[in-house]
Amino acid sequence: MASLLLVFNGQNTLIAPVDAESRLHIVYIGEKQHEDPELVTSSHHEMLASVVGSKEAAIDSIVYSYKHGFSGFAAKLTESEDKEIAELPGVAHVMPNSFHTLQNTRSWDYLGLSSHSPTNLMHDTKMGDGIVIGIIDTGIWPESKMLNDEGVGPIPTRWKGRCESGEHFNATTDCNKKLIGAKWFIDGFLADKEQPFNTTEFPEFLSPRDAMGHGTHTATTAAGSFVANASYKGLGLGVVRGGAPRAHLAVYKPCWYAPIAVCTAADMLKAFDEAIYDGVDVLSLFMGNYLPKFAEVDKRDAISTGSFHDVAKGISVVCAADNTGLYAQTVGNVAPWILTVAATTIDRSFPTAIMLGNNITLLGQAMFVGKEVGFTGLVYTEVPELFPTTAGVCESLSLNNTPVAGNVVLCFTTVPGPAQAISAVSAVRSRGGVGVIIARHPSNLLAPFSNDFPCIAVDHELVTQILLYIRSTRSPVVKLIPSKTLVGKPVSTKVAYSARGPNLIAPAILKLDIAALGVSILAASTPSDPVMDGGFAFHSGTSMATPHIAGIVALSKALHPDWSPAAIKSALVTTAWKTDPFGEPIFSEGTLQMLADPFDYGGGLVSPNKAADPGLIYDMGTDD
Repeated sequence: MASLLLVFNGQNTLIAPVDAESRLHIVYIGEKQHEDPELVTSSHHEMLASVVGSKEAAIDSIVYSYKHGFSGFAAKLTESEDKEIAELPGVAHVMPNSFHTLQNTRSWDYLGLSSHSPTNLMHDTKMGDGIVIGIIDTGIWPESKMLNDEGVGPIPTRWKGRCESGEHFNATTDCNKKLIGAKWFIDGFLADKEQPFNTTEFPEFLSPRDAMGHGTHTATTAAGSFVANASYKGLGLGVVRGGAPRAHLAVYKPCWYAPIAVCTAADMLKAFDEAIYDGVDVLSLFMGNYLPKFAEVDKRDAISTGSFHDVAKGISVVCAADNTGLYAQTVGNVAPWILTVAATTIDRSFPTAIMLGNNITLLGQAMFVGKEVGFTGLVYTEVPELFPTTAGVCESLSLNNTPVAGNVVLCFTTVPGPAQAISAVSAVRSRGGVGVIIARHPSNLLAPFSNDFPCIAVDHELVTQILLYIRSTRSPVVKLIPSKTLVGKPVSTKVAYSARGPNLIAPAILKLDIAALGVSILAASTPSDPVMDGGFAFHSGTSMATPHIAGIVALSKALHPDWSPAAIKSALVTTAWKTDPFGEPIFSEGTLQMLADPFDYGGGLVSPNKAADPGLIYDMGTDD
């Protein structure tokens, strides 16, 4: 039986061992029959032994025993064993192991949680002191300045978790009062992964250490400590911190670089199970899956299954909505007990001046921090064919008959996301070009490029002026001026990649739930991150919006320790802004820009201070 592939975002080669006749399966039993974990594990051995013939064979076959929050195990089974164990009394279902993938400081001031204000939710809760935020992701870079424990209170006495040593990670020296838990889970990945892993090109650490930067970025967005004078090469300069800067962090690493971040269902379920035992208060994760979505009761949905047990134990679970926007019914992680998060923009931009040879200056958006590109040639690729402009499409740029060397190239795209810009920059740079102007809508999805190569985004209205200049001038020229940081009042816009409702599985249950900031978020990263500078990087995505909500949930939990996950979710959803904090409308961005509605942002843009005192909450329990 082949495993199902789902979507998530050293010198020696390690090949995962795979039995030709068996594959990893997850045997889900449900509620525990014993409180003693050893008795739960023993019952798993006995159950499997009745199928494989002996207790010794059962122990050899089992990869994980889920014994804290729920009962079940991951084991290598043949197709016949899979069918036989599924028929045993007490087995809810058996599912094949599957792969998931990952879905990124001005933020907190914008949301009303300024560290300078003495009257907001952050200060009322002592910045989340005593709360433990769990992060399920790619691990952590413990040397980050945002993981310092200055001002962080003692580790809660109820905490049962620990830090686990491994490759380039020392549990004694790398953990502190900020980072109080760090565990890694790889057995499920190795059991089913047939491709090379931990290669020279894509190195990994067999430990909680983060090889990609995603986990470090999300963890520090949720609960990073204060760090002054943080920026990306001068852009966004200021004090960076997480939403609950005095909260503790517990990191669970079931996601591995191979060569994108992939996480197996077996490893994720183990992380969910351990989080219950350890005693986290909030759990934040960022995985998703490809369309079509699973059915409401589909037994393959490990996130839905694992999160159910955590929520039943009083742990709020916050998940990314997926980066599959543009179209309706693309939202993921739609289980009603999950808090599902969309991404919006922030009131910070990076205007970048484009000075044309006719003395007209236009402002695009970029993260261009290199040297100014003085007046040089400006070219746009057109061919004398039936569709002359197709050669100028960024993702399929045709430059054979265009003088690129030493020039700036203009191209168009109608597709959101960074891939088109990356493609265009690669093509232009390889031919000696010195810059790219990319026309697209939306124009706010930015990313820096290596060696500070300028790639400036403009909307279609501005590019019309550029194109008119090119076509009316024999030798058009342009000057590109490095980006600046501007903090003001742009409209808070839901971005195009953020997945949309309605809920494809159960339309009567509204999804999304809430929106938070997820564009150009500055937080800590790792040296392997190609866009990291001085320990910090800008990233965008619903993965970056989700830890904003996790940090706010942590503050809410500190203020109302008796509130259930449902009560906290109710407070956030019912008090959210339907406009931005300045009263301007929120728009849904895509091919066309329209006013946003609940299928774009759920209850609205999160309003932390209003959620602290909602006046009315709608609670529910496990039976509901």
